Formats: sequence, C-alpha cells, structure tokens
Amino acid sequence: MRNKYIVLAVIAVVGLGVGFFGGMRYGQSKNSGLVIGQGQQRGQFGNSMMGSIRGANDMGLVSGDIISKDSTSLTIKLRDGGSKIVLLPGTVEISKFISGNTNDLEINKTVTITGKTNTDGSITAQTIQIRPVIPSPSPTLVK
Repeated sequence: MRNKYIVLAVIAVVGLGVGFFGGMRYGQSKNSGLVIGQGQQRGQFGNSMMGSIRGANDMGLVSGDIISKDSTSLTIKLRDGGSKIVLLPGTVEISKFISGNTNDLEINKTVTITGKTNTDGSITAQTIQIRPVIPSPSPTLVK
C-alpha cells in the first residue's frame, strides 16, 4: 500500500514538472519578440528613467532627456549614451501631470515616450510624458 502512494507521488511530481516546463516553453514562444534595445541593461529605469525597450508588437518605449527638438521630431539621449529619434505626428498625446503640447517639450527635459517602432529604428510617438527629475538620495555616514 505504501509503494502505491510513493508511485502516485512520483507521477504527480513528474506531471507537475512536465506541466511547468510546457508552460514555460509556451510563455517563451509568446514573448520571444521582447528584447532589451541596443545594449541597454535590465534595471535601466534609474533616477532619470532613461533607456529604450522594443516590444514584440513594435511598440516602442523610450525614456531619457531631450537633446534636440524640431517641429516634427525629438532626439532623446539614452542611459547608455546613445540616442533615439522620435517622430511627432499631429496625433501624439503629450502630458505632464496635466495635458501638455509640443511647446512643453524642451531641451534637457526628461520624458517617457511610447509609440510604434519604425523600420529605421526611430519611433513614431503616440504618448509623451514629461517627467520630473527625481534627485538621487545622498548617502549618509553612520558613526
């Protein structure tokens, strides 16, 4: 009788393992297009929230400082020192903590942008959030 329980327990553990492995493989196949953009590291959203992520559905997310601006595009400085061009269609939604417009997009402002990634690597913006700069906490010495 005891051997019967041991066999059932082994079968249950093997079944759970196979189910877990199958679920992991299925999840990987659904997320296979998610890559960290151009050498960025995980944990890239630090104090100034800079970086770039490109999703499987060609949705782009860019966060960094505006280093250049004209009437149709922004250039964003990324955390890794690179940059990303963001196109500004007339339909882009720009917000601060209240609604904003293209006049609010200024050099050295920190922004987070979502949009569609183009074939040339630029992003056509759908939303832009102007972010406040979050100061780094100063380390304190303990005596």
